[in-house]
Amino acid sequence: MNSKLVQVKDAMTTDSYQFTDGMVTVAEGIKLAKAHNVSALIINKRHENDEYGLVLLSDIAKQVIAKDRSPERVNLYEIMAKPLLSVSPDMDVRYCARLFENFGINTAPVIKDQQILGLVNYTNMVLTLLGED
Repeated sequence: MNSKLVQVKDAMTTDSYQFTDGMVTVAEGIKLAKAHNVSALIINKRHENDEYGLVLLSDIAKQVIAKDRSPERVNLYEIMAKPLLSVSPDMDVRYCARLFENFGINTAPVIKDQQILGLVNYTNMVLTLLGED
């Protein structure tokens, strides 16, 4: 097995998400995602003591398309995950993968000092840890 230390910061992406407001409709969120070519929308905090939210395109498929709800009538805050499990940029990706497995998630924000630095998911971890020879 590969024994080199690969940290979350090595595997995270910084261009796979866009910040937006929870009051935005799913239809507007989809337009934003397409315009920026992203698969994740991070919902901004409403105030200092609030938490970030997250909407993945897969969440839209599961909670809007599959349930035959109107994207024009559903707001992002209704389908977002919040609060989020976040990971440290310094965490070993092996522990990050275990955390994802333990909690049944596949994507998490990378947060340091209450600021989102990026997103990490299984794909990024596998390609970073095992994608090189």
